[in-house]
Amino acid sequence: MKRKWMAGIVGTALFALTACGQEDAETSANASDGEIAGTLSFYTSQPDADAQKLVEGFEKRYPEVEVETYRSGTEEVISKLNAEKMAGDVQADVLLVADSVTFEDLKEQDMLQAYESGELDAVPDEFEDADHYYTGTKIMATGIVANTDAGDVPTSWSALTEADAKAQTVMPSPLYSGAAAYNLGVLTRQDDFGWEFYEKLKNQETSVVKGNGDVLKSVASGDKQYGVIVDYLAARAKTDGSPVELVYPEEGVPVITEPIGITKDTDNSAAAEAFVDYVLSEEGQKLAAELGYTPIRDGIDAPEGLKTYDEMKVLQADTEALYTSRNKDKQQFEDMFGK
Repeated sequence: MKRKWMAGIVGTALFALTACGQEDAETSANASDGEIAGTLSFYTSQPDADAQKLVEGFEKRYPEVEVETYRSGTEEVISKLNAEKMAGDVQADVLLVADSVTFEDLKEQDMLQAYESGELDAVPDEFEDADHYYTGTKIMATGIVANTDAGDVPTSWSALTEADAKAQTVMPSPLYSGAAAYNLGVLTRQDDFGWEFYEKLKNQETSVVKGNGDVLKSVASGDKQYGVIVDYLAARAKTDGSPVELVYPEEGVPVITEPIGITKDTDNSAAAEAFVDYVLSEEGQKLAAELGYTPIRDGIDAPEGLKTYDEMKVLQADTEALYTSRNKDKQQFEDMFGK
């Protein structure tokens, strides 16, 4: 229908329409967020408190989503996931566990759903799966934690194999910890380490505990002088007043990126994708830094006491070799140290 309007009314109408358009755009954006709702099942190997902080941040951003979290060591998380697959009832929607080798296995089993997050422009390409099945979320090196009340702080991995360190070292088990499983694969493929390094640790009566948290407890309490540990736990403990020092040994360190990915069987893709976006976003990465992790996103500083990826001497091994030999490596470790 055509109508003739007076000039003043036209101006008023145009102003109203512009305002209405802006309001509609905001409403549309909010409606888009509003479509992200329901229950999200999150499986992770992060420490309980850190996983809770991450979930709280996400739920504040998406209040219509309720996140249910299952937390354990990477190896137990994947065992649970595989058991669910065999039963034909995978419960997890999103996975955030230790290392890319674990995700390569899941990718090979066709258990993941590809998703190219809009946040990837700020993540270095080397930390992304080329097919977008998973993406690293942080930089986590494994080094040495030393009790500063017990003596000198070492600079080399060789300190753990010297005579005065006998029965004074503790490390996490690769049968439970994904980081430890990755470290085992990397170190045994280095000319300067190999299985000989683990044989020396065995002869040194090195204690093997379940995870990195148990390593920290043992060293911080003075029960052991040295521990093999992921860097953020040692740096966080020092900040909190524990008598410990984090060492990045001069020979180099293995590095994991604690990737995130979406399961193929998710029944809430919208919430799962939003969760991945949140973890990789500036907000999510600043939260990671506040929790004491080195962020993977460009432009956000590492917390005090931690090195950035560029500052580390990184020990690496072929991902395909690590993936195909992981079970064999763990079995060899078990034969050497026991369960």
